[in-house]
Amino acid sequence: MDAGAIASLMQHPIDSALLVLDREGMPLAANPAAQALGLQHAAARYAPMLQDLRRILAADGLQAVACSLPGPQRRLDGWLRAVRAPEGGVLAYTLGIPDPEGVGRWQVALDSAGHGLWDWDIAANRLFRSESWLAMLGYTADDAPDTSLESALSLVHPDDIERVRRGVQAHLDGHAGVYAGEHRVRHRDGSWRWVRDSGRVVAWSADGRPLRMVGTHTAIEEQKQLETELRRQQALLEDVQRVAAMVPWSWDPRSDSGWWPADLYHLAGHPFQPRDSARAWLRRLPRAAASTLRGAWRRMRRDGQPVHFHLEVGDALGAPLQLQAWARPEMDADGHIVRVLGQVQDVTAQRNADALLRWRTELLDRVSSLGHIGGCEIEPVSRRVQWTEECCRIHGMPPGPLGLDDALALYTRDSREAFEAALARLVEGGPPEQLELCFYRHSGQRVWVQVLVEMDTRQGLAPRLVALYRDITRERETSERIELLSHYDLLTGLPNRFLLRAQAEEAIMAAQDEAGEGGLSLLLVDLDGFKNINDSFGHAAGDAMLKAAAGRMHHALGNGEFFGRLGGDEFLVALRGPTDPDAAEALAARLIAALSEPLAFGSEQLKVGASVGIALLGRDGDAFDDLLRAAHAALRAARERGRNSWQLHNQDIHRQTRRRLEIEHSLRGALEREEFSLVYQPQVSLRDGQAPGIEALLRWHRPAGHCHPGEFIPVAEQCGEIVRLGEWVIAQACRQAVAWHAAGLDFGRIAVNVSGVQLRDRGFAERVVTLCQRAGWPPGRLELELTESALIVDSDNVRHCFQVFERHGVQLAVDDFGTGFSNLQYLNRFPVQRLKIDRSFVTDMLRDANAGEVTQAIIHLGHALGMRVVAEGVETLEEQAQLARWGCDEIQGYLYTRPLPPRELAQWLRQLSPEAGPAGWTAGLASHGR
Repeated sequence: MDAGAIASLMQHPIDSALLVLDREGMPLAANPAAQALGLQHAAARYAPMLQDLRRILAADGLQAVACSLPGPQRRLDGWLRAVRAPEGGVLAYTLGIPDPEGVGRWQVALDSAGHGLWDWDIAANRLFRSESWLAMLGYTADDAPDTSLESALSLVHPDDIERVRRGVQAHLDGHAGVYAGEHRVRHRDGSWRWVRDSGRVVAWSADGRPLRMVGTHTAIEEQKQLETELRRQQALLEDVQRVAAMVPWSWDPRSDSGWWPADLYHLAGHPFQPRDSARAWLRRLPRAAASTLRGAWRRMRRDGQPVHFHLEVGDALGAPLQLQAWARPEMDADGHIVRVLGQVQDVTAQRNADALLRWRTELLDRVSSLGHIGGCEIEPVSRRVQWTEECCRIHGMPPGPLGLDDALALYTRDSREAFEAALARLVEGGPPEQLELCFYRHSGQRVWVQVLVEMDTRQGLAPRLVALYRDITRERETSERIELLSHYDLLTGLPNRFLLRAQAEEAIMAAQDEAGEGGLSLLLVDLDGFKNINDSFGHAAGDAMLKAAAGRMHHALGNGEFFGRLGGDEFLVALRGPTDPDAAEALAARLIAALSEPLAFGSEQLKVGASVGIALLGRDGDAFDDLLRAAHAALRAARERGRNSWQLHNQDIHRQTRRRLEIEHSLRGALEREEFSLVYQPQVSLRDGQAPGIEALLRWHRPAGHCHPGEFIPVAEQCGEIVRLGEWVIAQACRQAVAWHAAGLDFGRIAVNVSGVQLRDRGFAERVVTLCQRAGWPPGRLELELTESALIVDSDNVRHCFQVFERHGVQLAVDDFGTGFSNLQYLNRFPVQRLKIDRSFVTDMLRDANAGEVTQAIIHLGHALGMRVVAEGVETLEEQAQLARWGCDEIQGYLYTRPLPPRELAQWLRQLSPEAGPAGWTAGLASHGR
């Protein structure tokens, strides 16, 4: 292309930005407007992107195609044209941006009209916004939102965003000629503003894709607020009309035509008729209503005055509808009616309410009489009163004039003062009050009433006080009875566990508030031997003893103590004042002395003792539960010391309690964890040196450390684990005995220790026999070793157990004989075959004459009762020889062997020969030692 022509073209004074490009799209020249826009740089950068447009111009012979380039400030939209040679070939291209500065004039016009302008470069996903658009939402050019479409949509209200997306997409897809809609946009301050948004695509690519879309935002917040207010007022007007249920109408009697709104048809339950007459209405109405309407018309025509009348019609469902109607005539100069204006109101609800009010009034009078509810009206100044008959009956007064002071004279002082104070507050404008008052009738009967009193200041009436009375005597007495049952022990009249807790916690708080000067000691008192009284003399004797104990404790206590019954034969005493162990122990001694006195019951003298556990606030805990636990632990220690004594809680007791708790927790599941095993110790006959019995002894392989049976067995008895554990021992011992017998080992019986808890368990005896049968061991070769304390309790369950044992041949032995009650009566009552002398007597019999005499006496007693006697804990040949001289039948102890596991005991039994006598035992068993 000629350079001169290009230079001339570039110097031509035109407003458009013009750029000349070579056939590869690279800039050759630019006029001043193009240079000001930086158009040559944009064209050079995006020349590869415009290659398709240049190819279209060269191949299709088009004059121009739309072209858009990103500019430094905004997108540059223009036209790409081909400069052709005479023969048609392309010499160069021109890119023109028509009137680039003219856009500003339109922007000014849009801003002046309150519109914001937006321009969306679809291909580049860039959104350009005018300053007025930004200002509309509180933004400036410096803090304007991001220019992407997603950023723009993020400003749209969540409830509107989907509608905006659909509208834009419908226009882009060609389903809508323009995009237009209304939605909310978030202002920079976080509030939502309504805008009207519209736009359209203004540039497409050669293949028809939208390239550019422009549009406007118009603020319509005030318009929306106005629309909302108009809708609110319209709804309010409709609500008022609906509440009033009034419908206007008019009628022209000359043409028999009228204006009847649709609401009138709806009210009367008829379909709407666009053209209707009064005659047609008369035909629709019931006969009585039509007759009333005709009579009203005649009166109005005769008198020329407004009329009102009542109509009863049926609604759409046939239900009665009560209508109140008003009509006013309009007259001409000759006095003829030319138009009637009227109004109809639905008064069905009002009529029904009036009827309901009358019915409720009558019902209230009946209920007042049946429900014993009285009332009165009191004039505040004169104090004159009008009473209902029911109110007079409640007060026990005859119907008639009765002054307020006369009635209040019946009331207790507190109730009278409370009522007068309430009346004074109401006169001063106070709210209604409800009181519970007490008075006495002239007959002396006490009556409780619930009174609701308020000031009646309705317009047209003099101010007056209105009071309603309800007799709540029975309810109050029931409540008092419930209170008594909830907080007091019915047998002794003392505070029960719940009230004791409340009183003790209150005393603890008071002591802690006294900053070291206060204190509290808890004494837990348990009656020793009370269960024996219940079992021997019956519950009437037990109740008499509990009542006597309560009275004696009351006389033994001073003013600084309170006490109550926790339950059973346990009492709790709280000693207030500075924490003093000596004072607490002195009080415990007084209580034990008072409770130890005999009680005459019929011809019997009942006697119990008492054990006391003491806990001190601060030293043993700061809360009631902590102190009660400490007192329980101390009480347990006092019982173990021999009863009829007291014990202060201390660290040793605390450690023992923790130890017992730890053992109890460990016992739970120990059987399932297979932590137990059995060892066996033979019982050797002094006559022939054989083993007539083998005792199974329980061992606990506790992961936390060694625990002796004497320590964990009592805990197992208390927590109930002894039942399962004992049956496991019996089953294991029987299975082991069967295995030894099958191996040809010679022994007589297998012995197992049994707790008194197991004997009292229902079905225990049957389960023992079943365990033997399952193991294949004869019940007659099983011996159960019982303590004397287990035999002392003579109950139906225990007697049943012994009957079952005797029937199946199960043998019984009394273990540790001589250390318990040593009551010979139970030895005759139960089928006992063997007595076992406690090891404490055997150990001391050679150096203590008394122990020796007791041991010899037990042997002679057992033989006299037809029993065999076994001595436990034999460790020396001297002890063995002495027992043999006294006639003891069998011995058991470390002299022969320590308790052995099953395999070692089997070896011991094999070494035992029938010919070996007492003299040969030492050599044969020396290897086992102790």
